Amino acid sequence: MLDIKFVRENPQIVKENIKKKFQEHKLGYVDEVIELDAERRSVMARADELRANRNKISKQIGALMAQGKREEGMALKEQVTAQAQELDELSRKQDELNERVTKLMMSIPNIIDESVPIGKDDSENVEVQKYGEPVVPDYEIPYHTDIMETFDGIDMDAAGRVAGNGFYYLMGDIARLHSAVISYARDFMIDRGFTYVVPPFMIRSNVVTGVMSFEEMDAMMYKIEGEDLYLIGTSEHSMIGKFIDTITPEEKLPLTLTSYSPCFRKEKGAHGIEERGVYRIHQFEKQEMVVVCKPEESKYWFDQLWQNTVDLFRSLDIPVRTLECCSGDLADLKVKSVDVEAWSPRQKKYFEVGSCSNLTDAQARRLKIRVKGENGNYLAHTLNNTVVAPPRMLIAFLENNLNEDGSVNIPEALRMYMGGADKIYPKK
Repeated sequence: MLDIKFVRENPQIVKENIKKKFQEHKLGYVDEVIELDAERRSVMARADELRANRNKISKQIGALMAQGKREEGMALKEQVTAQAQELDELSRKQDELNERVTKLMMSIPNIIDESVPIGKDDSENVEVQKYGEPVVPDYEIPYHTDIMETFDGIDMDAAGRVAGNGFYYLMGDIARLHSAVISYARDFMIDRGFTYVVPPFMIRSNVVTGVMSFEEMDAMMYKIEGEDLYLIGTSEHSMIGKFIDTITPEEKLPLTLTSYSPCFRKEKGAHGIEERGVYRIHQFEKQEMVVVCKPEESKYWFDQLWQNTVDLFRSLDIPVRTLECCSGDLADLKVKSVDVEAWSPRQKKYFEVGSCSNLTDAQARRLKIRVKGENGNYLAHTLNNTVVAPPRMLIAFLENNLNEDGSVNIPEALRMYMGGADKIYPKK
């Protein structure tokens, strides 16, 4: 969320930014929020005037009563009563205006970084760099669930009967491989100096609205009926929420955290054939990284975060590339984002396995995440990135490590989590 003072003083910059994100329907929000804010400040000024006047008159009443001038004192009391009624009305009006201003401000997108390419949607994202040589073997790579089924490693039919579409059972070597990837990702990030955290898997509504846009909330979040609780769509939500309404001493920054959690998502909308199976599902597990830092350090940490994901995938011999997300593909809170995509030998193209985002002070302003510096308090910057998110990551792993005989190679980095095995073999 932007600073209302910035919007007041730079309406054209805010409008140009809205145009760059191809959200012209929001252009009217800028003038509307400025008008409402002016009205709100006028109401607040009148309320302050009445409070100051009330204090002054109260002293006068006390003096008159002490002098025995009861009639004059009672007249002033009536004046105080009338002003109290006006003050109550102004307070209600201020609450209403606060709500309307906040709602509009939370719908106005953050100012994107000047380096972000301009484009309408993800089809206009820009490739930055490739890492590793993509290979297409001279034998067929089956669909990922078909590979898993040869290991008796997945049962989506039973999961459908138990929970509906978008769920799965992982079993045997495939389930163990899933856990191995998560464990390896955890240790990989700990070795890079990040603190390991297991956060709450549910969060309150004030945290939800602090960490994401209304559009994301509607498309992603599952609400717990009868409770002010939502299932998290990623551990980033509760990890950033950990710092709600806090003031962290500047010398303790940066806070570098890596977190494990299950994730729950509605995943609205229809998807193509390549998004069947376990590609886009309602429940999965994820290792995440989150940074809370000083504003001048967020660009540095942004590059560190996406590089961590690249390095992890390359340590498992999976070719990847980075994509700069264009303006129209950025969620409203983000100023810059880089996607990491893994190579799919079956599809002969890359597909997304992680997304790194710099939100500058947008989440911090919503959640009041502040830093105590030498010259006073200021808002922190927050960043997040995916380490790995199996089972989607398993798609890339299985396709890139599948042998012609149906066995799957286990890279050296994962063998300690797989009982020392250098391969797993199909059951059928």
